[in-house]
Amino acid sequence: MNILIEDKTAVLPVKKYGGTERVIWGLGKELAKMGHKVYFLAKKGSHSDFATVINFDETKDIKDQIPQEIDVVHLFHSSGKNLDKPYLFTMEGNPPPNQVLDNNMVFVSKNHANRYGSNSYVYNGIDWDDYPDPILDGERKYLHFLAKASWKIKNLFGATKIALKSGEKLHVMGGDRLTYRNIKRGLKYILNPNIIFLGMVENDVKMKVAQNSKALVFPVIWHEPFGIAITESMYAGCAVFGTKNGSLKELITPEVGFTGSNSDEIAKAIREFDYNPRRCHEYAVKYFNSKVMTESYLKLYKKVMQGEKLNPENPKYIASKNTVPEFN
Repeated sequence: MNILIEDKTAVLPVKKYGGTERVIWGLGKELAKMGHKVYFLAKKGSHSDFATVINFDETKDIKDQIPQEIDVVHLFHSSGKNLDKPYLFTMEGNPPPNQVLDNNMVFVSKNHANRYGSNSYVYNGIDWDDYPDPILDGERKYLHFLAKASWKIKNLFGATKIALKSGEKLHVMGGDRLTYRNIKRGLKYILNPNIIFLGMVENDVKMKVAQNSKALVFPVIWHEPFGIAITESMYAGCAVFGTKNGSLKELITPEVGFTGSNSDEIAKAIREFDYNPRRCHEYAVKYFNSKVMTESYLKLYKKVMQGEKLNPENPKYIASKNTVPEFN
C-alpha cells in the first residue's frame, strides 16, 4: 500500500516535545516495517531514512502535492475537502463548537470521540525504540510536570499546589520561572525553592528527569484529548496523578495512578500511593506503542479505501459532554 502522511507544521523528526510529530513518526516507521511505501508531506527541512519526504508547499492546494500512486492519505493538519484520494483525518485537539467535522475524522481517545458524538478513535502510540531504556529500580526523589507551562489549560499552578501539599519537590519541564504570566499569578509558588524550572528540554533530558521522578502531576483544566506526556511518563516508570478531565480517567488506571476532583484529594493520593515503576513502564509499552496504533489505523485505511465513512454522520460538538468542572 502507498500511504501519504501529512504534517505541514513541523520539521520531522522532532527533537523536543512535538507530541503529534512523535506519533506521526512512529506511525510512518511502523508502516514501513510492515512493507508499506510511506510518504511524508512535511515541512521543509524534514528528512527520513524509511520514507519519501515531499516538502509541503503553502502556495499549492494539497491535492496537487499528492503523487498519483498514493492509495490513501492520512491527514493531521490539512482538510480533506476536494481530495480525490481515500483519506482520513486524525484530530489531536478539541474542535470548537461551530466547526463542521469530517465524516472520516478519527479522535484519539474514547472520551474525545464521545464528546463529539463519535465512536471513531485510535489511541496515540509511540515508537519506544526512539527512547532510552529507563532505569526502573533507582531512587525517585520528586514529582514532575511536563507540558507547555504557558498554557493555562495545563494548569502549572494547580500542579505546584498539589506538589507542595503532598510534601514533594516539583521539576517543571516546559517553561521558565520568570515569565510575565507566572509573576502575574503570584510569587508564592514561582519563588518556592521546591519548584524547579528546567525550561524546554531535549527528549533524552526529559527521560532522565522522568526516570528519577515518582510521578507526573497533570491537573489539566480542559478535556485533554489524549496526553502524550502521560504515556511518556509512564514509560519512564512514573505514576500519573491528574484531574478527571478528558482522557485521563480512561488512560490512568488505579494501578498506575489516580484521578481526582481537587488538589487535596490528589495530594493525599500521592502521599499514599503504592509506587511500582516497572508496572507503569510495562503498561505504557503494552498499550501505547506505535505498532498497536498502526494496526488500528490500517483497518481504517482499508475502510476508507472501500468507500466507507468512519462516522455515519458528521461528528458534532455536544455541549453537555464538554463542560469542564472547576478545580481547586
